[in-house]
Amino acid sequence: MGEIKVSPDYNWFRSTVPLKKIIVDDDDSKVWSLYDAGPRSIRCPLIFLPPVSGTADVFFQQILALTGWGYRVIALQYPVYWDHLEFCDGFRKLLDHLQLDKVHLFGASLGGFLAQKFAEYTHKSPRVQSLILCNAFSDTSIFNQTWTANSFWLMPAFMLKKIVLGNFASGPLDPEMADGIDFMVDRLESLGQSELASRLTLNCQNSYVEPHKIRDVPVTIMDVFDQSALSTEAKEEMYKLYPNARRAHLKTGGNFPYLCRSAEVNLYIQIHLLQFHGTRYAAIDPSMVSAEELEVQKISLHTSNEQEEQ
Repeated sequence: MGEIKVSPDYNWFRSTVPLKKIIVDDDDSKVWSLYDAGPRSIRCPLIFLPPVSGTADVFFQQILALTGWGYRVIALQYPVYWDHLEFCDGFRKLLDHLQLDKVHLFGASLGGFLAQKFAEYTHKSPRVQSLILCNAFSDTSIFNQTWTANSFWLMPAFMLKKIVLGNFASGPLDPEMADGIDFMVDRLESLGQSELASRLTLNCQNSYVEPHKIRDVPVTIMDVFDQSALSTEAKEEMYKLYPNARRAHLKTGGNFPYLCRSAEVNLYIQIHLLQFHGTRYAAIDPSMVSAEELEVQKISLHTSNEQEEQ
């Protein structure tokens, strides 16, 4: 449905980047699906964690662009986990399996919350080198669903999809945003009842981030100024939680800026990762680094933002 409309690159991506399936738990029904692209010599890659409605391939535009610039990126799709501790334990085992001691995490919405929880979970023996939190939140109570979180597993798939679709933007949208929503609806349709129920449970069961455990992790907060599922209060809470975070504001982009504003998102990702160039935590092949080129891009982004605001 949305595949070709979003980008002609999508089918090419699916045919050239293999989807891997990995089991790290004793329960062999818990399968991690992932795309791992870019130079394998990189030991601290950028890992993408999707929102409730997303599959690993919702980040195909990031994978194509960033690997072209020399980065190693991994996009994940979670198995069915019913609580945050279980997810964090499974994710740690996955990193062990991939032989990755430290990683950078880009988390979108639920993915952003899980990224923070994982950084918190591993704070005594840190596995997270940095965080990019896109339309993310720090406390599940913002959704006012904590009382229903334990009943999602009982609901049929069509009801769960209806709950998720209720957060999608409606009304007039520009073509890129409309295509992005079409694509996400298509991805949502591909998820089974247990996958959706478990994600909604993780999204809504009573939990919050303990910032003192991850205060030393470099953070970029990426959010949009137009309509998204995130309230202004939730955004303000994130700014308070991470007072030293870099901020990457997109004037528009809705819930899925990585699909419909991919060029801006990819640039902000590069700017975030620039601070690690030349260190053992670089996510890019050193031979591909061109600081001057990136500096020019930074200036052009700053100029375009200023022009938009005038």
